[in-house]
Amino acid sequence: MGMFGTKAGMTQIFTPEGLALPATVIALEEGNVVTQVHTEEKSGYNSVQLGYQECADRKVTRPEAGHCKKAGAKAMRHLREFKIPDVSGYEPGQALNVEDLFKVGDLVDVAGTSIGKGFQGTIKRWNHHRGLMTHGSKSKRQHGSIGMSATPSRVLPGLKMAGHMGAERVKIRKLEILKVRPDIGAIVVKGAVPGKAGNVLQITPAKIVGKNIGPQVAKKAAA
Repeated sequence: MGMFGTKAGMTQIFTPEGLALPATVIALEEGNVVTQVHTEEKSGYNSVQLGYQECADRKVTRPEAGHCKKAGAKAMRHLREFKIPDVSGYEPGQALNVEDLFKVGDLVDVAGTSIGKGFQGTIKRWNHHRGLMTHGSKSKRQHGSIGMSATPSRVLPGLKMAGHMGAERVKIRKLEILKVRPDIGAIVVKGAVPGKAGNVLQITPAKIVGKNIGPQVAKKAAA
């Protein structure tokens, strides 16, 4: 089971050995309340829907406000489902506690929207090499040829070209939790996470083949 968080910023944590570790502080704002529970019998799959960031009813659509009210929660800006094998123990209106889900040393996957870079050329977007800067070169940062003139006389799909960069969903995998602070509503993870300060993040236990996903886990569950 996972939960939501908000990127507060980056800092550094010193270990007893004197190492300075880059770290990101993730704030846990008002929310992380169960708004709906799906079961195998009712919906065909098991999942828990969470709401995050309380807001006024006028700032969400009426169906969303009614949906949250039915679950006994305030209006939430963000709603997302977390698919889990077993939903027993989760009820609508229940608030999740970070200390019940994560502890120091756990590995987590953190997903969010990356920083938007706008329209960028191929050198910045795809790390292409530039052309010659001397001897009358007229293709310094240009893309160059994008296809064949005769056969097949078209641009092949998937060609790396200039375009919009960033502002897309990105997941950073296997980040170690350095600190869990329920008293101030925050956790600290090692490394960087997507987006800038204020970005909403989705934090889930890291998917590790053979440990919590994969054929070996399926065999153990069947046994």
